[in-house]
Formats: sequence, C-alpha cells, structure tokens
Amino acid sequence: MRIRIGVVGPTDSTERILDVSKSFEDYESLEIISFPYEHTKEAAEIVRKNRHRIDQWFFSGQAPYFFAKSQGILKGLEVSYPPLYGSSLLGALIEMLMAKGNQVKNISLDTIKKSEVAFISKAHSLDDFNFQIFSYDDYRPPEEIIAFHEKNFKEGKCEVAFTCLKEVYMTLQEREIPCYRIIPSQLAIKLVLRYLKERGESARYRQSQIAIHGFEVIHTNASEEGQYYSYEMKRQSLDLKHMLLDFAEKVQGSFVQIGDGLFFIYTTRGEIDSHFNDKSLFKKLSEIHLKSKLKVRVGIGYGITAVDAERNLRLALHYAEEQKEAVLVSVNEEKEVKQFTEAEVNSAISFQPRNWGAEWEEKFKDAQISPTIVSKIESLAFHYNTNVVTVKEVASWLKRTERNARRILTEMERLGIAKVSGMEQPGNAGRPRKVYELKF
Repeated sequence: MRIRIGVVGPTDSTERILDVSKSFEDYESLEIISFPYEHTKEAAEIVRKNRHRIDQWFFSGQAPYFFAKSQGILKGLEVSYPPLYGSSLLGALIEMLMAKGNQVKNISLDTIKKSEVAFISKAHSLDDFNFQIFSYDDYRPPEEIIAFHEKNFKEGKCEVAFTCLKEVYMTLQEREIPCYRIIPSQLAIKLVLRYLKERGESARYRQSQIAIHGFEVIHTNASEEGQYYSYEMKRQSLDLKHMLLDFAEKVQGSFVQIGDGLFFIYTTRGEIDSHFNDKSLFKKLSEIHLKSKLKVRVGIGYGITAVDAERNLRLALHYAEEQKEAVLVSVNEEKEVKQFTEAEVNSAISFQPRNWGAEWEEKFKDAQISPTIVSKIESLAFHYNTNVVTVKEVASWLKRTERNARRILTEMERLGIAKVSGMEQPGNAGRPRKVYELKF
C-alpha cells in the first residue's frame, strides 16, 4: 500500500506541492491528499479530524506547522514542512527586479532567518539591498506580521514587503502596500517528499516487525511444595489458558504453551502497539489474578526474526522477575529495555468521528448504520493498511458477530462506501465469501 501524505496549507500552496509531487521520481509509491485552508488556524482542526487517515503530514510552511504544534495536535504524528532557503528569497527578488528594476533598495522581510539572508547576500553580492527582518522560530499571528510590514512602510524604512504567508500577502495588497510572496523551491518540496516517503516506509516496516507477548506464572512456595499438580492448580491453569486465548484472538496472534506456566503469543508490533496504549495489558493482568488466582509476569520481545523476538522476550521476563510490583517489560531489537506500570501507560489510540458533510449526514438518517461505526471501520482499515476486507475481518475488528458485520458491510455497499470486489474460498470446504473494497 502507498504511503498516505496529507498536505496542509493555503489553496495555492497545496496545489503547488501537488504539482511538484507529480514530477517526484517515486510518485507512484505515494498517495497525496490535499487539505487546503483559508486561515492558518484551520490547520489544527484539519489534522485533528483526519489524523487517522494519514501516515505522514506535509505542512506548506512554518506558520501552520507551529500553530498546530502549539495546540498540542502534533503529538505522536509524523510531520514536516519545507524550509525557505536563500533560493526562495532570490526568486522573489528576481520577480521584483523584473517589475520595478533597480529602484527598490529597502525591503521588509518576515520569517526567513537573518543568518540565511546574510549568507545569500554575501554569496550573490546583494549588499545594495537593505533588509528589515522579522524572523521567528514559532507561530506568530498574521496580524503581528502585518503590523511589522505596515509600520516599516509608513516610516519609510521599506519600499516593498516580502512575506512568506498568504494571509499577510493578501492583507498588504488590500492596504496598497507593494509586496511579494516567498514560496518554497521545487527542490525543497521534493526533499521533504523523499524524507516523508522514507520515514513512512520505515514506520510501516516497524509495524510489521515480529512481536512475542509472554506470560509467565509466578509460583508461590506452596504451589511448588505440593499443590502444583493438584486439581485446583489445573483448574487455575485452564482458566488462565482461556483468558490468554481470548487475548490472543484480540491481538490477532498465535497462542503457544511453551511449558508449565509459560505462554507465548506471536503477533506483530503494530498489533501490540494498538492494544498496548489502551491499558488493556494491565487490565488483562488484573483479570488473570482475579479469575485464576494466579500471579503472572508479562514481557514483550520485538525482533526482525522470530528467534530475535523470542530471545528479547526471555530477556524481558528476566527483568520483570527482578521487580517486586506488577510491571510490563519490553525489549526491542536494539536491546533497549522499557518498564511500564499502569500509571505510565499513555492514552489509547483512538479514532475521530468523521465530518461527512451535509449530503452524507442526510443519507445516514435513513441508513441502518451510524456514521460513527463507518468512521471506526475507516480508522481500523487505515491501522491495518488495507482497503479490502471480508465479513470475518470486520467482525474481528468491531468485536461483533459475523452476522452483524455482514449487515454493516451490506449497508455500506448500499450507501456506496463499499463494493463487492470478488469472492474468497475459505478452504477445502464451505461457501465462498464476499470480499469488499472500501471506498472512503
């Protein structure tokens, strides 16, 4: 599946990025989705509503990036924006010289760092120009930048203004202040696209890594001295197996009993991560203790191969053995050891109900399913990197019966959000099953 990149910025900036991306050498490996806005402050809401649909975010510039960051929206997301190098400033200078000749010497300039201006001035002998510079490393309201340019113009410190923000550019034009807009170069855009592509592929590879979830029963002295082979202990062990089988099904894993009181669940890193943050692992520990009366230590081992993952899991269980309190210990492919108590685990991976628009909201009024269910399926399809599903898969995702999942997919097909793309033979026996393509 292609890497999904969300482009956020003013309409003309997003169109330029989309246009440049078509000449990107690995364009076919990307799915670029445009999210244009009128005002910078819309960037945060765009990301909040669509974060579950996008692998990597491409902001058109410094302003939307730092505004979204100031709102706490970018935590846990992969984000970048093209820097404005000296070549972008040179482009604006050439445009001005073509229009006004050598008459202009004093320029007010925002965003670009003073060091970059000094470098480009020295490299291209631009000492004849006098720059009034307003550079910053965070988000500044457009009104503040507009005031800077307007003040310089009224005081005669500049004849023209160079700005990197569309909102500032439009306002200065309305106030009849000569201005030019600085935009990222094609090279800068392509460099960011390459960076996002490589980072997206790395994240996909990481999510597909092998992960082994280990549960080891902590035997008490009493169990070791006589009760271990009692009927009571066997019942407790059966109760434990039932709960671990349920958990293995939840994480799409393969359950294996390695020895007396030692159980492994083989799955992937992406699957573990999606359940790790919602504290379900600690809930499982509490459930095991309450129902089976057994104490269990838990470890997770990650690895490129199954052998590496198992070696790291045993190391994790060894570290867990040294702790007095209930902890979860993980060891990754670089032998990095992490310990987690229930209080240290972050909030769950969640989905945002999608804003379907007035037309779709009207359609859902007569539908047999809610927009929330469809948004959840969209989010889960993104998590599993697929747009082709079966009834059984959707039932597993939603923790519902296959009959209920079939009803949901049938209704989605009626609404045009899904279509039957083929049939799948479940095995040597049984009727062929419909395969659905999701059309979000």
